[in-house]
Amino acid sequence: MNTHRTALSTRLIAVVAMAFMLFPLLTVIPVSFTAKRYLSMPEGNWSLRHYEALLSNPDWLSSIGQSLAIASATSLIATLLAVSFSLGIWYLRSRLATLLIGLVLLPMAIPPVISALVLYFMETNLGRIAPGWGYDTLPGVVIAHVVMVVPYGVVTMLVALSQVDRRIELASRNLGASLMQTAFLVMLPNLKLGIFSTALLSFALSWEEVAVTLFITSVDVNTLPRRIWSGLRDNVDPSVAAISVLLIGLTLLVLMGRLALQYAAQRRARS
Repeated sequence: MNTHRTALSTRLIAVVAMAFMLFPLLTVIPVSFTAKRYLSMPEGNWSLRHYEALLSNPDWLSSIGQSLAIASATSLIATLLAVSFSLGIWYLRSRLATLLIGLVLLPMAIPPVISALVLYFMETNLGRIAPGWGYDTLPGVVIAHVVMVVPYGVVTMLVALSQVDRRIELASRNLGASLMQTAFLVMLPNLKLGIFSTALLSFALSWEEVAVTLFITSVDVNTLPRRIWSGLRDNVDPSVAAISVLLIGLTLLVLMGRLALQYAAQRRARS
């Protein structure tokens, strides 16, 4: 009886927690269809005016394009750095490796505001030395985002490397393969899932980064998260609700696609 009550209580808590998390997402859907110029629930008349404004507004389209470019570049560079560093640590096998891992993971322990201030001063000085690569530039934002997301990529790659049998690397070296041949022809193919996860995580973290971006941008760079934040702070633009619904829908499509691929793989494995 006690076990049954405990299971029922656990399920009830899980349902309440899930409802608490999903309620804001469900609320934003009808708000995006309001006919008014401010955030409000639609009163009888549902309208697509804010979706039309979103897709025809060059400012929103520019922000989406900038966010895609920054997130793609950040994902590529951060993945290359994370894979290279993780493989180097995996081959190092010494006490120095622990120290290096601690240094690389340090940005994860620092509050985002402190990191943003440090990056702000770095970007302003970099702009004096190399114009076009510092404050309020796309390359400058990419550099800042790479600094912020590389630690997460390193953690993902170290987890992937921990599941690789070291004997395959030793067998490759014993058969005469060089270090580079072993890394590219043996290790990397066994790390495909980890590399993909690192790239996807880096893209997602860069795409939604707003705290650091607010510190290192002004006029020329206005990413999508920053524009959403500005829309909520300054004029409560209902287009914010519309873009939120589109992003939620895109996330659901990706999740459904992932589940469909997983289901298809399970069916092939059974047959």
